[in-house]
Parts: sequence; C-alpha cells; structure tokens
Amino acid sequence: MATGDEFLTAMGIEVWKLRDRQGEIDLDKAEPNKPSQAEIAPEKNQVPAIEEMDAQVLKAAVAACQRCQLSKTRTNTVFGAGSLEADVLFIGEGPGREEDLQGLPFVGRAGKLLTAMITALGFDRNQVYITNVVKCRPPNNRDPLTDEASACSRYLRRQIEIIKPKVIVALGRVSAQLLLDSEVSLGGLRGRPQKYRDTDIDVVVTYHPAYLLRKPTEKRKSWDDLWKVRLLLSQ
Repeated sequence: MATGDEFLTAMGIEVWKLRDRQGEIDLDKAEPNKPSQAEIAPEKNQVPAIEEMDAQVLKAAVAACQRCQLSKTRTNTVFGAGSLEADVLFIGEGPGREEDLQGLPFVGRAGKLLTAMITALGFDRNQVYITNVVKCRPPNNRDPLTDEASACSRYLRRQIEIIKPKVIVALGRVSAQLLLDSEVSLGGLRGRPQKYRDTDIDVVVTYHPAYLLRKPTEKRKSWDDLWKVRLLLSQ
C-alpha cells in the first residue's frame, strides 16, 4: 500500500519536509508532543521536602540556606557533628566566632568545656551528636532572634528525626525554650522531667558552656544535670 508521500508524488504534488541541522524530519514519522530533555530535567532534579531529606542532603540545604539575615554575615554554616546514631544529642544556641570560621560546632573555649562534660558522661565526643538551634553565627555572638530560630527550626527538627536520640541536652535558655516551646526561665526548666514535643525523647536542660566559663560556680549544678542524663540512659 502506498504511503501518504508516495500517493502525493503520484498525483504530481510536491512533498515538503521540515529540515533541521541533522537533516530532514519526516512529518509522518515525527513524534508530536514529545517533551524535550530540558522539560524533563526539572522533574528529575526536584529537591525533596526538608522532612524527607537524609543527613547529607539536609546538610547541603543548610549550606545553601538564605532564609534569614544571618546568611549575609556568615563565613560558614555550622550543621553539626558526631554520630548519627547517637543516644545523646547536645543542642546549643548558635555558632560563635571559631565555629563560624571552621564550620564545626563547639570548637572554641566553650567547646573544650563541653568535651569535658561529654567525657564525664562516659562518652567520646564522636559518640554523641552536637548541633545548634541556628546554623549561622549571630553577630557579636548575640542570642538568635525569634525569626532566625524559626528559619532554622525545620532543619533542627529533621536532624532530631534522623538521629532519634534517647536524650536531648538543651544547652542554654534559647535552646531549652525552643525545644520545649516554653517561655519559662532556664532556672525554671532545669531539674524537671521533660519530653521533646510528642515523642518519648527526654530533654535535660542545663547551662550553656559559655555561661559556665563566666560563672564557674554553677558547674556543680551542671554536673547534677548531667547525672540525670546518665540515669535516663540507664533506664
């Protein structure tokens, strides 16, 4: 049976064909409405929601984050460090100067004290996980503002979901109030049994190591808090 082109040729009608750089395109054989690679690519490269990210993708998302004004003044983001299978998760308030320069949490003087606290618990630093409420340094080491903490809250929540710790140690007032959704003072939150949101994860509130460097007389209270962590882990 004659094709459409052969029939037209037999009738003395010239057949027109489209040409591209590769040669002729036969309209009879062309695939109409076939999406181009450029149209397909975005579907393949879609970024998952924060709640679906694994640790590696989440870290990359934090590194590229511009959700708040802290992104304009940071040197590095400080995602966190330690074991993703840790039983104990330490959460501070925000990176300081040394942390901002190195991109690692608690590496300055306060970090040395935190390491000593972790050792007192019977762990090496690489056996726990350490992070902060905000992932960029607030100027002059001030407390994170409400909108800054809010901008990072989904990142922190996802970190907790990935690690699934048995105990969270909230270091300082900002961390404690955010994790417990409370406006009670640090002194009012210390020493009380607490749970993180609607989970079975225990939260122990204690002083930030930077505060303990300024007020070493409070270290005894901090040790009492750490003792509660040991008790919770033994249950």
